[in-house]
Amino acid sequence: MLNRDQAQAGANNVKAWELIERTMLASVQEQRRARRWGIFFKLLIFIYLFGGIALFSPLLSMEGAASLEPHTAVIELRGPIADQQEAGADNLITSLREAFEDENTRGIVLRINSPGGSPVQSGYVYDEIVRLRGLYPDTRVYAVITDLGASGAYYIAAAADEIYADKASLVGSIGVTAAGFGFVETLDKLGVERRIYASGEHKTFLDPFQPERPEETEFWQDVLGTVHQQFIDQVKAGRGDRLKEHPDMFSGLIWSGEQALELGLIDGFGSTSQVAREVVGVEELVDFTHRESAFERFARQIGASMGNTLSTHLGLSAPLLR
Repeated sequence: MLNRDQAQAGANNVKAWELIERTMLASVQEQRRARRWGIFFKLLIFIYLFGGIALFSPLLSMEGAASLEPHTAVIELRGPIADQQEAGADNLITSLREAFEDENTRGIVLRINSPGGSPVQSGYVYDEIVRLRGLYPDTRVYAVITDLGASGAYYIAAAADEIYADKASLVGSIGVTAAGFGFVETLDKLGVERRIYASGEHKTFLDPFQPERPEETEFWQDVLGTVHQQFIDQVKAGRGDRLKEHPDMFSGLIWSGEQALELGLIDGFGSTSQVAREVVGVEELVDFTHRESAFERFARQIGASMGNTLSTHLGLSAPLLR
């Protein structure tokens, strides 16, 4: 049998081994933790380097495609014309400048399939086309309307040297619209009282929950009429004597390509490749449409969910008007 001292020594040895074991386990856990952080930071550095390469490498960039041979530059105008959209003025103007500045560009085709949109964005693009045509008089711009070239899209097309479309394309809609709803009687039926506080006699004149006032309706119609006249003036300046007299020319009606040709809204029938081959005289097409870079696409895909969540919680999101 063990005496008391021997038993105590044995217990101390067990405690010592337990302490050593806990120390070793803590060390292993710390090493595992360090490896995890190491992997995390390596991955972060990899993402950073990949993003930098995608952003600056000419091999991965999809913007400003060019050719060492003579070519016809193509710029897509697709979808609604609005700020911070694919068919916004910033993207279109960037594309136009790059196409004009390329010494191998022999002509520019603006390929249009759009219902229109912001008169401001359309005006920016129209003015820039006119300016660039003045700087590069030997480089002609051709608008080619595919399915639809209406309203603000036709506004932009009118700045081109010539406009082409298919006989079944929809062209024109030279007018301005602003729409809304009125819920005054609905609130009355529901027993809901509208409360709004504002300074300025007409500050709330577009509020859909208040009755329209004749003087405000007249004022708003005058605003729309002013914008409409600006649209008309730019179309006349761009098309000149090619426009035919017609009572409904600027009424907001939209015409088929065949009708548009008779009215002088377009110059002929043709597709992008046909215009490049037969009008510009250079069949090779080079796309100058300004698009997201590889880095922008990568960052948007990785961060879209997190960014949307944060913006919502932080109150950074805003309603969209469609």
